[in-house]
Amino acid sequence: MRNHELVRLFLTLMLGLGLSAAASPQSKAQKPQAVAKSAAARPNVIFLLADDLGYGDIGAFGQKKIRTPNLDQLAKDGMRLTHHYSGHNVCAPSRCVLMTGKHPGHAYIRDNRRGFRQADMKGDEGQEPVPAGELKLLLTLKQLGYTNGGFSKWGLGAVGSTGDPNSQGMDWFYGYNDQGVAHNFYPVSLWNNRERVPLRNERFSARQTLPPGADPKDPASYAKFTGQDYAPDLINDAARKFLCENKDRPFFLYYPTTVPHLALQVPEDSLAEYNNAFREEPYTGGNGYLPHRTPRAAYAAMVTRLDREIGKLLALVDDFGLRKNTIVIFSSDNGPLFNRHGGTDAEFFNSHGGLRGRKGSYYEGGFRVPYIVRWTGQIKPGSTSERVTGFEDWLPTILELAGAKESTPSGIDGISFAPTLLGRRQPERRFLYRESPSYGGQQCVRVGHWKAIRTNLNPDPAATNQAPGTGAIELYDLASDPTESRNVAAQHPEVVATRDDFERATRAREAVADPGAGRGGN
Repeated sequence: MRNHELVRLFLTLMLGLGLSAAASPQSKAQKPQAVAKSAAARPNVIFLLADDLGYGDIGAFGQKKIRTPNLDQLAKDGMRLTHHYSGHNVCAPSRCVLMTGKHPGHAYIRDNRRGFRQADMKGDEGQEPVPAGELKLLLTLKQLGYTNGGFSKWGLGAVGSTGDPNSQGMDWFYGYNDQGVAHNFYPVSLWNNRERVPLRNERFSARQTLPPGADPKDPASYAKFTGQDYAPDLINDAARKFLCENKDRPFFLYYPTTVPHLALQVPEDSLAEYNNAFREEPYTGGNGYLPHRTPRAAYAAMVTRLDREIGKLLALVDDFGLRKNTIVIFSSDNGPLFNRHGGTDAEFFNSHGGLRGRKGSYYEGGFRVPYIVRWTGQIKPGSTSERVTGFEDWLPTILELAGAKESTPSGIDGISFAPTLLGRRQPERRFLYRESPSYGGQQCVRVGHWKAIRTNLNPDPAATNQAPGTGAIELYDLASDPTESRNVAAQHPEVVATRDDFERATRAREAVADPGAGRGGN
């Protein structure tokens, strides 16, 4: 793309004018038509979504210290997408992009925001709920005859709200509704649809330090940070039960696990797999979440245990003879954590895969995520695609793969990349846009190999988790500088000259500069 075209597109996006949804080939209003396949012939879809897993955290994307044999095999059997972007750089809005097909400038959920209560809600939980009818991926699949199951973390509205999973097309949901509760892997309860299910765990906060006088090297000092029921195990059981019960009909199995999000908690059998594997310093707390005696081993064990559970789920697919009729997708909702938060160590594991930025950032490491897709007999095994894609693209892509392209909703931003998955050529994506009011306020747009980013659009003097910056436009050539180490804005004054216009427009945009928006959280 020529420089003047990049400038025009960047201006349009950053000034908040947006490229109208009609500019996307998926966005034209369409009348209901007969779909290409009957419901019984449609492929099943398993969507595996890790939580805060970095680009480099699995072997198929370069990890050397953490074992992920099942995911590595999945990559060998399918396609790796090496330039795929999560919907956002934090949890809830990333999931909203995935489920709506809209980029963060158009999607309803813009940040992690809690404290929303309605009179008819059950329990004491409440994140900002999506409006009724908003999650088009689930609702459209349900109309097409799919049975939808969701297992683990929801984060798009409390039970009884408009964002209740059962009101947004989910036939069975089991797990955490509120992502704040999901910070503890030993909660006192989980949700089974609209009923709270008690667990055999004592209530304790997921944000503590080791008590004064406790020996940080004694395992007994950490005993109070565990319980009897490890929530991921119960959730995995429910996901497998859903697959077994729906093996004879088309299903969409959405598995947004809480692993490896903090706190660092994992059963001893998994921790033992990494006994003495790394040099360790006990994490006693003080930088968020819970203490752990061997934090590196805990993080690695959480990822390996997740890999193990995914292997069990995919083994069922084979046991029931469903491999050729099941699309399996794996990714993460955003990048890894920063500043050794909660005892994590992204640098030690190279969780970011050498990319700049972490969770909460729109530098590449904050939202460029590992992506694997397997559809045996349709997607070439061991293949790789460098096509620029994002979470908003999955709605139209899944519908096209399901033979229901005509059912793609109007008004979305996503562009189907089904042709790419099936080995066919398709035009380069015109642009990929992201914005966020949190971590200081950020915008970025990628056009081909060029990427422009702005930070500190809404600075908070008291914040410690926002990216440094002045609001000026930074420009990177990802083809020659994938780690974003050389800002070439000075070599492209035609872009930088628009800085004042950008700043005025940004201040006028509630989506980016709303001081009432939540500051994120985790």
